[in-house]
Amino acid sequence: MPRAPWGDAMIKIVTVEREYGSGGAAIARKLALRLGWQLWDDRLTEEVARALPCNKADVERRQERRDPLYYRLLKSFMRGAFEGNPHAPEMSLVDADCIVAVCRRLITRLGHSGRCVIVGRGSQHFLSARSDAYRVFVYAAREDKIRRLRALGKSEAEASQLAVTVDAERAAFIKSYFHLDWPTRELYHLMVNSSVGEDAAVETILAGIAALQKTLSPAGRHPR
Repeated sequence: MPRAPWGDAMIKIVTVEREYGSGGAAIARKLALRLGWQLWDDRLTEEVARALPCNKADVERRQERRDPLYYRLLKSFMRGAFEGNPHAPEMSLVDADCIVAVCRRLITRLGHSGRCVIVGRGSQHFLSARSDAYRVFVYAAREDKIRRLRALGKSEAEASQLAVTVDAERAAFIKSYFHLDWPTRELYHLMVNSSVGEDAAVETILAGIAALQKTLSPAGRHPR
């Protein structure tokens, strides 16, 4: 079993929140490979879909964002219409509420297991009380985000719009479910600009964890 490069690990989990188009997912993947830890990104979406159960595509469309107004109204109407009726069919709406509930349960379990890198899904908030979790936020210059999205096949106009709208959706999601602004800077141990390059960003994260490890270890604490 690979050993973390900073030695015997007090840090056992890394959460990676990211701006859309910043390359945060790729950085998380490289970080997980360096550590020899499990990456939870696409796999987490699959586990949520399995737990609900529903199609993975349904989870992808609704995770890390609030439900549209029409959907929230429909859900409220259906629940009101069937309330108190013992013969009413069971509802199986795949919505933000149920996705968040399942994510909370799965991410909490992953936190107990450790040795994992978790991308988004509110993990930085669900694990905020854990002293063995290192929380990272990845951002980038607007032109770099657009360039990355263009490389994925997006048009210039589409990339420019997505770089704004997806982050706005994530901000609304965090505000709705955690009652905080996005990003809440004091929540993170490190905010890294991916414009330095993915490999350099990974090295920066590893160095940051190593530095924190020294302050956490008995030998690194200064006498009071």
